[in-house]
Amino acid sequence: MEEKNSSKSFADFMFKEKRNRFLLWLIVIGTLVQFAVFKSIYPFPDFFLDSYSYIFAASQHWNINIWPIGYSKFLSAFHAITHSSMALVACQYFFLELAGCYFFFTVLYFQKPGKIFTSVMFVFLFFNPLFLYLGNFVNSDAIFAALSLFWVSTLFWIIHRPRFSQIFVQSIILFFAFTVRNNAYFYPLIAALAFILSQQKIWSKVAGSLIPLLLIIPFIFFSGNEARKLSGVKQFSLFTGWQLANNALYMYDKIKIDTTQLPTAATRELDRYSKEFYKNFSADFLDSISWYPGNYFICKPESPLFHFLAFRNTESPYDLTHTTTGVVAWSKASPVFAQYGSYLIQKHPLDFAKHFILPNVMYYFLPPLEKFNLYNQGSDEIGPIIQNWFDYEDPHLTVMSKDLQSNLLFMFPPLFLVINLYFFGCMIWFLIKKKYRETSGDFNRIMIVCTAFLLVNFLFSIIATINVFRYQIFPMVVCLTALLLLVEIINKKERPVLDNSKY
Repeated sequence: MEEKNSSKSFADFMFKEKRNRFLLWLIVIGTLVQFAVFKSIYPFPDFFLDSYSYIFAASQHWNINIWPIGYSKFLSAFHAITHSSMALVACQYFFLELAGCYFFFTVLYFQKPGKIFTSVMFVFLFFNPLFLYLGNFVNSDAIFAALSLFWVSTLFWIIHRPRFSQIFVQSIILFFAFTVRNNAYFYPLIAALAFILSQQKIWSKVAGSLIPLLLIIPFIFFSGNEARKLSGVKQFSLFTGWQLANNALYMYDKIKIDTTQLPTAATRELDRYSKEFYKNFSADFLDSISWYPGNYFICKPESPLFHFLAFRNTESPYDLTHTTTGVVAWSKASPVFAQYGSYLIQKHPLDFAKHFILPNVMYYFLPPLEKFNLYNQGSDEIGPIIQNWFDYEDPHLTVMSKDLQSNLLFMFPPLFLVINLYFFGCMIWFLIKKKYRETSGDFNRIMIVCTAFLLVNFLFSIIATINVFRYQIFPMVVCLTALLLLVEIINKKERPVLDNSKY
């Protein structure tokens, strides 16, 4: 497996080599045909609760929302061009496939893999119903996955063929990813690792590691100031406090809490609702909560978080059913939830590990299909916000089948488990057999970056957030890429060593 094609530029490699031109034509024709067939089955996008939040923030031109504001800004800009939902879905899907195309040919260009990698990755990236369904969501998933693919492609370039311009290119891509999804929190660490491992001057490594922060830090301050306008408290994300409290409440019935030690009167009031919640439900029901595949305490109205929200609303009344004032109420509750969740986790780290992190490990390797299971959450209609945004004549959606997607995509969570386990086994073999001595330095550096990304993503996923399959699609691409490259090294036949003593 050669790593570099120094005799040809990347453009010549993609457009002048006969095989690659053929692959490009297959990608173009294949994605167009698949999209046309898909939209005949699903003429409308797929919506769920997050879609309403993103569209409302876009319609109001907000600079802060419960979710990172980047996707709402994208929706707002796209809406200025066209109100067509078909155009939006097409943009998301083809942007995702364009990113996949750039990633695919970047790996081919530098690694020169064999038929196994080329065939499997080609089918996975360009003839996969998963990406059609991902692009059909009015949600940040497709845009974030595309930005992530562009970003990791730049890391390949930084390691194999560093250029000064890549410092700024990857910084800009990383910044946009950071504004779209919280999962990009750890991307700067992986980018810094790629620069450190690359063979370039120290000042370039330092610049490449720090320049993304020059874009991200002002955005954090800007978001904090916008949040303070809503809630009176400076906070980067309106969702962080909710997530912390949600995570901590999974262990609540297994710990003892000295309420006198809680940091504020508001957290003590929240604790009272938490106690009432766990008293009012049976042991069997509480056990089922511990394995609920998602943010139970954020999603369910019987949650103590919503009871607290309603209680606080009597002091500073807001219409919780109205999107604007509802978000304001959410933003005001979030700092209290952050204090409460942080206190419980810090005081009971072992219980938190046992009752939140451990179940989350299972959901990491077998993530639920969640929103992929059912089109439009099983409903035939959409709300007025979406109807007005896309200029639909009526709120009714037509679709050939609401559950076809679950029948097509059910295989992907088990496949994600198999890919992770196989990669882990191959990496152990690669290290024990010291195969890294037989591969180039650039190949080994790519393996380090991919492994580091997968490890940090695993830790972030099990500690900080819930695990659902749509969050793990980009990590699945990275894991499959690294696995197939390792498999080709493992299957590479060793040259026989001649015994010169016989001659």
